[in-house]
Amino acid sequence: MFFVDLRRLILLLATASSLLTMGYTLYGAYSAERSLLIEQALEKNRAYALKLASSTDAFIANLLQQLSYSAGVLERSRYIDEQLLIDEVQRLKEQNNSFNSVLILDAEGRVLANAPEKLSLLGTTLRGEGTQLALKTRKPVVSPPYLSATGRLLIFLSHPLFDAQGNYKGLVGGSIYLHEPNSLNTLLGEHFYRDGSYIYVVDQHKRLIFHRDVARIGEVIHGNPAIDAVSQGESDALSLRNIKGVDMLAGFAPSSDVKWGVVVQSPTKVVLDELTVLLGKVVRNSIPFFLAVQILIWMLAMLIAKPLRQLARQAPHLDSANASSRIAQVHAWYFESRQIKLAMLLGLKRVNRKMGVMNVERNTDPLTGLNNRRGMTTVLQQWKEMDTPFSVLTVDIDHFKRVNDTYGHDVGDLVLSFLADTMRACTRDTDLICRVGGEEFCIFLPDQDIDQALQLAERLRILISETSSPAGSPITISIGLAHWPIHARDHSTVLKLADEALYKAKRNGRNRVELCDPGVDETDKQSA
Repeated sequence: MFFVDLRRLILLLATASSLLTMGYTLYGAYSAERSLLIEQALEKNRAYALKLASSTDAFIANLLQQLSYSAGVLERSRYIDEQLLIDEVQRLKEQNNSFNSVLILDAEGRVLANAPEKLSLLGTTLRGEGTQLALKTRKPVVSPPYLSATGRLLIFLSHPLFDAQGNYKGLVGGSIYLHEPNSLNTLLGEHFYRDGSYIYVVDQHKRLIFHRDVARIGEVIHGNPAIDAVSQGESDALSLRNIKGVDMLAGFAPSSDVKWGVVVQSPTKVVLDELTVLLGKVVRNSIPFFLAVQILIWMLAMLIAKPLRQLARQAPHLDSANASSRIAQVHAWYFESRQIKLAMLLGLKRVNRKMGVMNVERNTDPLTGLNNRRGMTTVLQQWKEMDTPFSVLTVDIDHFKRVNDTYGHDVGDLVLSFLADTMRACTRDTDLICRVGGEEFCIFLPDQDIDQALQLAERLRILISETSSPAGSPITISIGLAHWPIHARDHSTVLKLADEALYKAKRNGRNRVELCDPGVDETDKQSA
């Protein structure tokens, strides 16, 4: 009777297990990578659609700003003649190729000037959907796509014109021809992916505004889930099949201002072709390894256990500073160990990220977004270690209690945020702004002398006193100023001197800046 010896049995079992494991691993890797690649492609297209939607909003806003500027030029001109109108439409038409045509209309829709001249519309009363909408609303308008009298599908942007008495005098407007070259087509047509992806844009009525197939522009699309969703203002990504029966991965996003929808699509086959090539490489690279395993089968247990043993040795030291680098150095040569390694690295990364977020939240004032007292202490300690000189301004809102009592705490919170935003605008990125009390703030100016700090304090005080606040009228602030190390060698003493200077400003009438007096008495606080 023939018995299989242990060596042959182990070899047979190892070979069968290796073959089954390899097949399963390849299948699992294929499925996992397939899902990952599709998810990445969907997210890539969604992110790109969001970017294009934002760029489109910014582009349209820029065009409206150009029209607003032209309207201002015309409204400020004491004498408006035909040549001025012609010059202005020519400038708008030629400055950056944004508009295919530019018009100035009077209040009845009669053309006063047009560019290019070949339009020959002078004296013509326009009845188009876009011009009538603009004349009716008398506001800046971006029209929906419509067919003009010349048969062009276009979008009309306009800005109203008013005289010095506020009487409506007409509008200045520009047309974008959707079938002809212009800056909008350039913006949407510059698609940097070269993998068969393409872009199209629809309005809120599902009409194509932009498409690589120019002949389809103006077509109303039905039965496309991406267009159905984006026309409802949704931003997402999904798999679909286009009108040619090709499976596509679509990401879409709406533009918030003009209510258009941007859709970016990539062929599913192109994405999965990359996986097929990758899988072929994996198979080719696995064959030598498989043969080596058969020869060295008795070493298999050690080889399998080695990365797991190395990872297990790192588990008790996950709280050390170099835990991630040590785990990254582990040679996880097979699927399970590689996944465990990635999971450990990902877990460490998430813990570190959450700790970072917690540190930021702990050091930040939730209302104003400024550093709180804890954050201030941290930065000052760093400056102390680096021996960094600084000027400090203590800022306090005058009569803030009246604001809360008169308008309520909600308005009071808005006033605090208003002051915080103004201080940010007046300071450098390297400066430190902190909220240290209810309506009390500190501004630290590293490497700034007293004169520079005084100039900033006065500029801030004047700006606040002349700017309308959320309370409906300007507020005033009092500011105390001190310098380290000129006025004291200890940080806490400098802060105390700046605080005393603030009380001195309060005592002397508020809405003023006071430089610290090292000899000031504590009774100043009582009189403030």
